[in-house]
Amino acid sequence: MTSMNISRRELGRITAAAVFSQLSPSARPQGRTIGYGIVGLGRISMQHFMPGLKASKYSRVTALVSGHRDKAEKMAAEYNVPAKSIYSYDNYDAIAENKEIDAVYIALPNNMHAEYSIRAAKAGKHVLCEKPMATTVADSQAMVDACRKANKKLMIAYRCQYEPTNLRAVQLIRDGKLGKVEAIESANGFNIRPGEWRLNGKMGGGGPLMDVGIYSLNACRYLTGEEPAELNGYSSVIDHDGRFNEVEENLSWTMKFPSGVVASCNTTYGANMPGFYRVHGSKGMLHVEPAFGYEGQHLTARIQGEPLIDEPNPNRDPSQFPPEADHLAECIFENKEPKTNGEEGLKDMKLMMALYRSCGRMG
Repeated sequence: MTSMNISRRELGRITAAAVFSQLSPSARPQGRTIGYGIVGLGRISMQHFMPGLKASKYSRVTALVSGHRDKAEKMAAEYNVPAKSIYSYDNYDAIAENKEIDAVYIALPNNMHAEYSIRAAKAGKHVLCEKPMATTVADSQAMVDACRKANKKLMIAYRCQYEPTNLRAVQLIRDGKLGKVEAIESANGFNIRPGEWRLNGKMGGGGPLMDVGIYSLNACRYLTGEEPAELNGYSSVIDHDGRFNEVEENLSWTMKFPSGVVASCNTTYGANMPGFYRVHGSKGMLHVEPAFGYEGQHLTARIQGEPLIDEPNPNRDPSQFPPEADHLAECIFENKEPKTNGEEGLKDMKLMMALYRSCGRMG
């Protein structure tokens, strides 16, 4: 059987199309950029998002918010951020006076997302918030309400929904290449180190489901284009080594969608579990692994009567972050709703809380 490989040029075309497909030529700004205030200087902001902005078309770093002034000053020097645009959490609300900040990127522990998103909206700034958007349904709704009241955009950083391999998978399904989708399998997890803030129940809001399992949950939703009608979960702790006193170690769940598609998902903090999904249809199967990491996505598909599709993605980290940042810029320029808006994050939050209740945890 022959194979169909995707070229680097084609991947670049897909990426560009994903970001700018709905941006009319007349609306494309001439030399205008969106200034991001980075709220929280951790791994994802310093090692991924901020380097990604260097390659973006319409986005740049214009301010920093951190509790560590020395770290902020080091990053400010790298990104040409003036000292006056370095803020602490104590004077965070002063961002309202800084016209160089159009939007904030919230990269804080989960339980701080709501507070700093809401304060940003009150300060007149648009919000790009990391997932999960909060730790409770009530906080998530409050974020949506605050941004709506302030007439500011709220976007949740579901970068996979802007990533070309995941978009290719969705397109193959929408084009009917797999026939009728029957079932989906997905998993994502890793062996977490002791002492991580994610093991704190209050800060994380939960365990691997909130952190990495959300990728499988969100993927099942965007692959089917449906919302689950039924779901059921099981959680467990196997390693009684002190890491999992406040959060689950493992969580497995099943979902049934209105069309009849069934999904089975797993997430863990106790083992290295490369993120993947496999979609089974009446005419074929597609498999994406890795599916959720910062680089290395690889799609294969076996479709009846067609050559094998084998498409490794050569794009390297931080290539996934410019499309995400520039999508919010596009929405600000055109005054349109982000693809992954607050309502999208709220849907996942409601489903995750339902899963926790199914596992016997109230919340």
